[in-house]
Amino acid sequence: MKNFFRKNIITIILGFIGLITGLLYWKFVGCADGTCPIKSNIYLMTVYGGVIGALLGNVIQGFTAKKQPK
Repeated sequence: MKNFFRKNIITIILGFIGLITGLLYWKFVGCADGTCPIKSNIYLMTVYGGVIGALLGNVIQGFTAKKQPK
């Protein structure tokens, strides 16, 4: 378990940053009249931000990972 967190630390951190960013986006920019299905719901926007952050973290982690010899 400890090895999993150490291996995926960038993805986990950017996932949490994405969650916070999604929450802040909903709070300050989100759709006020409710016509936007994702932006008007706090839960969907927070999860959406977390998923985007984790995907971005996974891409960055792939670029920074040391290549294993075959």
